[in-house]
Amino acid sequence: MSISAAGPADYGQMTSLISDSASVKQKLDQLTAQISTGMVSNTYAGLGTGAATSLNLQPQIAALQTWQANINQANGGMQVTQTAMTQIQQIASNFLAQTSNLEGSDAAEVNTVAASAQQALVQVADLLDSQDGNTYVFSGEDTENPPVPSPASILSSGFYTQIAAQVGALGTQGSAATIANTVSIAGSDTTGTSPFSAYMSQPAASLQAPTIQVGQGQTASVGLLASANSSVTSTGIGTTSTGSYMRDVMMALATMGSLSSSQVSDPGYTTLVQSTNATLTGAISAMAEDVGVLGNTQTSLTTSQTTMSDTATALTTQLGNVQDVDVAAAMSSLSLVQTQLQGSYQVIAAMSGLSLAKYLPVG
Repeated sequence: MSISAAGPADYGQMTSLISDSASVKQKLDQLTAQISTGMVSNTYAGLGTGAATSLNLQPQIAALQTWQANINQANGGMQVTQTAMTQIQQIASNFLAQTSNLEGSDAAEVNTVAASAQQALVQVADLLDSQDGNTYVFSGEDTENPPVPSPASILSSGFYTQIAAQVGALGTQGSAATIANTVSIAGSDTTGTSPFSAYMSQPAASLQAPTIQVGQGQTASVGLLASANSSVTSTGIGTTSTGSYMRDVMMALATMGSLSSSQVSDPGYTTLVQSTNATLTGAISAMAEDVGVLGNTQTSLTTSQTTMSDTATALTTQLGNVQDVDVAAAMSSLSLVQTQLQGSYQVIAAMSGLSLAKYLPVG
């Protein structure tokens, strides 16, 4: 019997076996990772032809999720705004009804209404500082600061004391001057007169309600302003209105809060009360319109959010078809590959154990 030395063909066969074994081991590692992560691959290269789909869908899904989050957060603020506005509207409507009591012959009623109006002014100022979390909902883009810095002390503010001084001078200066001066004070942005923050004490054109992005190149205004109208124009500007329904409500309350029973017989008293009635009537109407616009925005955004959610779900399903692995199938393949790898190791071990010594006689 003759045994030939291992030749190049044998070495070539061993190299091929080792290479095949490494490929099988790589496949095993890939299947193990897929089962562990549930994904075909954690790299775009590993997705093969699905990489383009993944690159296209992921940014779309991320954008939809961001816009939904924007709407969700804005909805909280808009709901707080709506709640506060409902209370302010109720206050304004209540005192509009009470102007008829001021025109009656019972002078004692004037003092009662005046005291209530003072309390209501403090309440309105406080409502304008309503927050959603840490966000002041009536502060426009200055959301970190209260639009009315000191609501509790508004009765000692320049806004109230200056209006009170004008109302107190009704008997000497007449109703026309009192009304004109009161409107001027209420519409002023001057420090020491305006009850609002420095940011809110700007011309209406300089103020903007918060906006959010709700689509590609699309934004929506999602709030109201403490010192200016957001979407509507007040009527009676310059005569019975400052041009801001919120300033008008506060002006009316300050005016009513400054009246006294001793003024009932003043010649301009009835005219001042009627002017206050007109101010509140216009303010309530403008408020209702602005609140209505905000409500329509909220409804529209909620509808858009639902549509975005459905779209994101559909895109996520498409992405899953490319990125997600069939775990059951992968586990089945893993078992086969493990068996294949085991077999290749055994073949390599058997070939590496062949040597001339095994064929030499013993003893």
